[in-house]
Amino acid sequence: MAAATSFSSAAAIASRSKTLNPPSRTLCSTLSFSSSRSLGRVFAAVRSMSVGGAAVGAKMVSAPAVSKPPPLLDFETSVFKKEKINLAGHDEFIVRGGRDLFPLLPEAFKGIKQIGVIGWGSQGPAQAQNLRDSLAAAKSDIVVKIGLRKGSRSFNEARAAGFTEENGTLGDIWETISGSDLVLLLISDAAQADNYEKILSHMKPNSILGLSHGFLLGHLQSLRLDFPKHISVIAVCPKGMGPSVRRLYVQGKEINGAGINSSFAVHQDIDGRATDVALGWSVALGSPFTFATTLEQEYRSDIFGERGILLGAVHGMVEALFRRYTESGMAEELAYKNTVECITGIMSKTISTKGMLALYNSLSEDGKKEFNAAYSASFYPCMDILYECYEDVASGSEIRSVVLAGQRFYEKEGLPAFPMGKIDQTRMWKVGERVRASRSADDLGPLHPFTAGVYVALMMAQIEVLRKKGHSYSEIINESVIEAVDSLNPFMHARGVSFMVDNCSTTARLGSRKWAPRFDYILTQQAFVAVDKNTAINQDLISNFFSDAVHGAMEVCAQLRPTVDISVPPDADFVRPELRQSSN
Repeated sequence: MAAATSFSSAAAIASRSKTLNPPSRTLCSTLSFSSSRSLGRVFAAVRSMSVGGAAVGAKMVSAPAVSKPPPLLDFETSVFKKEKINLAGHDEFIVRGGRDLFPLLPEAFKGIKQIGVIGWGSQGPAQAQNLRDSLAAAKSDIVVKIGLRKGSRSFNEARAAGFTEENGTLGDIWETISGSDLVLLLISDAAQADNYEKILSHMKPNSILGLSHGFLLGHLQSLRLDFPKHISVIAVCPKGMGPSVRRLYVQGKEINGAGINSSFAVHQDIDGRATDVALGWSVALGSPFTFATTLEQEYRSDIFGERGILLGAVHGMVEALFRRYTESGMAEELAYKNTVECITGIMSKTISTKGMLALYNSLSEDGKKEFNAAYSASFYPCMDILYECYEDVASGSEIRSVVLAGQRFYEKEGLPAFPMGKIDQTRMWKVGERVRASRSADDLGPLHPFTAGVYVALMMAQIEVLRKKGHSYSEIINESVIEAVDSLNPFMHARGVSFMVDNCSTTARLGSRKWAPRFDYILTQQAFVAVDKNTAINQDLISNFFSDAVHGAMEVCAQLRPTVDISVPPDADFVRPELRQSSN
């Protein structure tokens, strides 16, 4: 990564606005502002009351519905078959994937001779290999070329994957960008923020910039900028980390349609090709189905989600539960099994294949009572932090935090460097090493009803916040359920939550470290206290869980899910190359 450069001065912003156009106000930002005020009124009403447990919860549940309907994200494609599905009473449009569609890729990528994949972090290796293999299956002569910084140690890993300088599929980052018709910018978010001007200046007129995350748009918006108008800007965002994208694609060679779902967005289309190119990109990655979003909605839900149930919140939750169980006298290894192993194993498997209601129904009668108590006490404390987190993402605060943190990784202004440290040496994570070392390959852990109640409350609270903010059900379900149980949790079951926190993307690692303690604290200080005081269970809240329309929407999505479950061995390697190399 290049040394960080500050672009915060008014003079710098003014000078860049000559080449980068100011963004226009979007429908999505209007929807989010309106629903933010509405949800804020609900929270204000609740906080004005005495904190009395059931009465407060009942008031919140019975408040008038304030969620805005998600925007109808329709699109037109001349290459792929568009389908309409109905999720919780809302029509959405998708494209199903499958290897039988690979012969359509040359038409979807018409006019593209070279696809430049920039970066070799989490998504880069997976997307480059999937694209290369899919285009080869389609007998296309489109070149997939990796672009890396000169001197990068990732050159060796790219060569090991079959990309070489000799055959023109590996080279310098700037030469690759200049020579590509489609540039997939898969470097870290902080690196994008530092280098976007140089990257955009090297792109050919009428070329296409492809993103797998909307972070760069959020960063530009914070500077009151937008992308230059001589290029198209699209996004394909797999709902899983890179190793999942590659692993399920490879497994899917035996079964058509296996892969990781993706959303797509067309932010800027200068010549009418953008939608088909984006859909072709998603199909080539092996996405079982692709749904539409906007780049703004994507970065809000994605950054929020990884601070929530995908990583940050579950990290804080298991820390709080492990401490609670051991302090009550439970043996450490059993406490670990009843927290981390329970969530990443049996719960994820059940929710993935059968849904949240099936998880609840699998409990004993006493277990259901314990679940209800935990769910009732945890839902609103979780929503409190999630709502605050979403607002920080939507306002640009979290994006600025990531950019500033990236600058602190290096010595600057006479101050020392502050790179992120590891979290895996504390008692809980050392216990986890012993548990994983002794368990059998098919051991998914026990189903602990209290842990289940807290986790499902978190999941439902995240769903509700995204629903109130006007996100589509496809986006809500993928960011709150599918990505957790089908992509991240299986890897965390193999290696531990702490391993994921130490080795995932920089943006997610920073977010987890920042927000996990907040979830830990609020569950310990509010939810667990309410349970221990035998606070009356909020029956309205439990009834709403049973009747929530999201369950039916999840059933529809389940019919579109990969036909194989991801297989993650205990030694699965999902460490980003630069982290693996720096630890040697």
